[in-house]
Amino acid sequence: MKRLRFAFVFLLITAALLSGSVPQPEPPRRPNIVFILADDLGYMDLGCYGNPFNETPALDSLARQGLRFTQAYAAAPVCSPSRAAIMTGKHPARLHLTNFLVGERTDSASPLRPALWRKYLPGSEITLAERLKQLGYSTGMVGKWHLGSADSLTPTAQGFEYERQISKNGLDYYNYGISSANKPVFEDKGKEYLTDKLTDYAVEFLSKQTSQRPFFLYLAYSAPHVLLVPRADKLGKFLHRSARFNGKYNASYAAMLLSMDEGIGRVLRQLKQQGFDDNTLVVFTSDNGGLGMPEAGPQPTDNAPLRLWKGHVYEGGIRVPMIMRWPGVIAASTTTDQYVTGTDFVPTFMELLGSPKAMQDGQSFAALLRNPSATYVRGPVFWHYPHFSNQASHPAAAIREGDYKLIEHYETGKIELYNLTADLSETTDLAQREPKKTRELHEKLKQWRTEVGANMPIRR
Repeated sequence: MKRLRFAFVFLLITAALLSGSVPQPEPPRRPNIVFILADDLGYMDLGCYGNPFNETPALDSLARQGLRFTQAYAAAPVCSPSRAAIMTGKHPARLHLTNFLVGERTDSASPLRPALWRKYLPGSEITLAERLKQLGYSTGMVGKWHLGSADSLTPTAQGFEYERQISKNGLDYYNYGISSANKPVFEDKGKEYLTDKLTDYAVEFLSKQTSQRPFFLYLAYSAPHVLLVPRADKLGKFLHRSARFNGKYNASYAAMLLSMDEGIGRVLRQLKQQGFDDNTLVVFTSDNGGLGMPEAGPQPTDNAPLRLWKGHVYEGGIRVPMIMRWPGVIAASTTTDQYVTGTDFVPTFMELLGSPKAMQDGQSFAALLRNPSATYVRGPVFWHYPHFSNQASHPAAAIREGDYKLIEHYETGKIELYNLTADLSETTDLAQREPKKTRELHEKLKQWRTEVGANMPIRR
């Protein structure tokens, strides 16, 4: 009798499942992703990183609500290679996209000419947008692309359904053009501030999204890159304040940064207004270190205690601020001292979305988002800049593994070794004192260059 009763119940449940009358558990919702990239923002420029002069309330609040990285790195010390790494998960040396697109600087006194390099991201490369689109995401790109301008290389051709790209005078905040798939969308003649306009487009993209489909927004501000053109109504208070700091900080730069921060605040409020707040992973970082020399105006920022600035493989050129927020997954007011780099975003996002992807150059740090104190071994991270920058840098490479960082200067062959935990400012060269570690890291750097087929400077 019991067997007959069990069989009857089993048949009822089976019939209900087949008829669809028993509700099935819904698969977990994939998070929306908003990736915000600043241009030439230094590691020490945000209030939440200790800057006493600049005002960044929206980003400071984002850090309080999420996770702040103290050892995040750009994949390159200049913008285009760094952006290519974010989009593909591949190292710029593997892509041979190792300089910013219009970088042609040489040095007649040097024994080297810069390496030959690719001045675009090939259309054959699979971008983060294309990966997410395959997973059902709506994709939008707003701002500075800087990875190629041919029709086959635009954001629209590389997986973005919505595109508002800076296509004319990207460094002039009151005289610029915006395009989509190389077709003009907007041209300014001195009326609409570029940073505000980019925020408008980001909000427009978000306003079109629904809960039926996850979305990915890549918002790449041109700020606070020179030219230093602030909004007049943001500048006054910083001019008054600068005297108290003996001219250490640039008032125009601070005003530009405030405009970007206010724009980010608008984007965050739009997410909340549409009910996306709780299921959106927000990422904020910079494409490389801050600009440390006068260029088209006075020196923009100060990277101290980091050594040097954009264009250099010392910490000031490659260490960047990074904040991530995802309510319910990332705990509020947390920090991590583990180091990560720009090639790591693609594998991290893929793992979070349940589609893990083994990458040649990147490594997922998804475990750190769930537990910032988790045991995480990144292994070696590499930098390769076989060029001369307009910030007085010369061809060089670097490797970091654990506490140690080795730098190789291509012109002279000089090797430097630093313990970053003990010497963040890279002032004490340990190469002679620790020859075994020096040989070990140098050998790994050379092997890596061979593996990726790195494009090397040309000896005259």
